[in-house]
Amino acid sequence: MRHSTLLLILLLAALPNSAQQPKIVGYYPEWANATRNYHPANIPAAQLTHVNYAFATIDKDGRCALHDRKSALERPYPSAPQTPGVLFQLRLLKQKNPHLRTLISVGGWTMSAGFSDAAATERARDLFALSCVDFVTRYGFDGVDIDWEYPGGGGKDGNKTRPQDPQNFTLMLAELRRQLDMRARIDGHPYLLTIAAPAGPWATQRFELARIHPLVDWINLMAYDMANANSELTAFHAPLYASSDDPRKDAKNRSADAAVKAYVAAGVPASKLVLGVPFYGRSWTGVPATSHGLYQRHAKAADKSRETWTYKEITTLTGTPYFHPDAQAPWLYDDQRGTFVTFDNPRSLAAKADYILKEHLGGAMIWEITEDDGTLLPALSNALKPH
Repeated sequence: MRHSTLLLILLLAALPNSAQQPKIVGYYPEWANATRNYHPANIPAAQLTHVNYAFATIDKDGRCALHDRKSALERPYPSAPQTPGVLFQLRLLKQKNPHLRTLISVGGWTMSAGFSDAAATERARDLFALSCVDFVTRYGFDGVDIDWEYPGGGGKDGNKTRPQDPQNFTLMLAELRRQLDMRARIDGHPYLLTIAAPAGPWATQRFELARIHPLVDWINLMAYDMANANSELTAFHAPLYASSDDPRKDAKNRSADAAVKAYVAAGVPASKLVLGVPFYGRSWTGVPATSHGLYQRHAKAADKSRETWTYKEITTLTGTPYFHPDAQAPWLYDDQRGTFVTFDNPRSLAAKADYILKEHLGGAMIWEITEDDGTLLPALSNALKPH
């Protein structure tokens, strides 16, 4: 009997990652509380495994800190007057959904300016890690997600950078891992450490991936924004595969599949890659009707102040829908206005979910959940259920 039990244990341990429930990580932006009237209670927690609260910032002393204190801690909720603020509402959401885990995401595109200094020295890294652990335990999170955009440059104009950023980033993660694990031994439960990382072809040169992946629980791969207002041609911003008719010289590198393969080739286990999908689209105007607007020169973003559109808004736009069989990506083209929109829809998300399962990836990540019209997340969640 003991031999059969041992055999069963060994067999279960040998099962591929695809036999485990894939993660579904949804970013919830702090500003959605005020600008979209979308509150933690609106989060469809049953269809998610993790919620990343975006974002905490880095203060002038190099500490992890609240960005909008009023929204995070003070804004009242008529339905729960004793628990004001988004952070307390997230705790209530977890109480009602015991399976759900939450992480504080630090940085993002607009708040990565302090990372280079916070990672530059051993003392700075120790202080930053200690402040992150304090943030997690004080506000009831289950871990930290680091979204440094980007070590060594390429992020928002004005961000401080150093040539040593990639190496310092690894050292920062190592210190975070050490302090989170130390706190876990005290508290009696583990704390998660994840990062958000870009899908561009330069990513594997900017990150010490072979040294990073043992330190983190997984990597949220930002497999979107592969085309934007600065792109010479209209194109898909989140294609699953490169398409044979894409005329761009670097087209083969601009797909989710290419990004996954690059990370795996750099030493990251597939099971530690969580594939990012967008719940928003990008658009251009002044686009000729050739090929229904695909891979065409354009005048500009469709509306410079509104280059991006939530999926909820995209469903209200005029135009003819198309789907590319190679890229497994949809687009919308309005020949009357010369407008082209690239996005993900339930069909493309089903293809990505199938890819995640077949390639034994860790799951899917969403930027971001408040942009849905109520159809994308259910489609993704249902498609990720192991067949």
